[in-house]
Parts: sequence; structure tokens; C-alpha cells
Amino acid sequence: MHEEMQSLHENHTYDLVNLPKGRRALKNKWVYRPKTEENNSKPRFKARLVVKGFSQKKGIDFEEIFSPVVKMSSIQVVLSLAASLNLKIEQLDVKTVFLHGDLEEEIYME
Repeated sequence: MHEEMQSLHENHTYDLVNLPKGRRALKNKWVYRPKTEENNSKPRFKARLVVKGFSQKKGIDFEEIFSPVVKMSSIQVVLSLAASLNLKIEQLDVKTVFLHGDLEEEIYME
């Protein structure tokens, strides 16, 4: 949890502000997922801070919903091109990734 908070802070994901009058703050919670490593028999837990989205209202807290995903066919095309052009493929394991863009709406979270 400390690593996640540090990452959120370092990536300037939020600003600490007072809640303006007439606005409401969304609740949040920590979600923990066990992460097992091959060389360690003791599982670690990966922490994520998530907003309780069921309390959001369309037009106030958000306008549209989307989730960036990659299609398997896109991965197959990239791998096929790399193989046919004899290119080297490298894998990168990223500890924390922020896939979201800038929000147009102001969101307040407790």
C-alpha cells in the first residue's frame, strides 16, 4: 500500500484540496491481490486504490466509460512483422502503469 501511495504521489495523480461547496467526494477502498513469485514461497500483496464507481453519477462525475485494451490480432500482427523482418522482441515488466488520460471532469475523492 505504501508503494502504491508513493507511486500515485510521484506521478502527480492527485492534488490535495478542500472540497468545494456543492460538490461531493466519492468514497474509495484498497483492493489487495496476492502476488506469488517463483523464488519466494511467501506471497506478497499488490495494493490498488480504487474509487467506488457505483456512487458516481453520469454527467456529474463522468461523461463516458471506456477501457483501453489490446486485441489479440494486434499482438499477432506485431509478432508476425517482427518474425518476418528478423527483429528482436523485448518484454518489459512495469511495476505501475497509468493508462488513463487527463480527465475533463473534476473528481473529488475522500
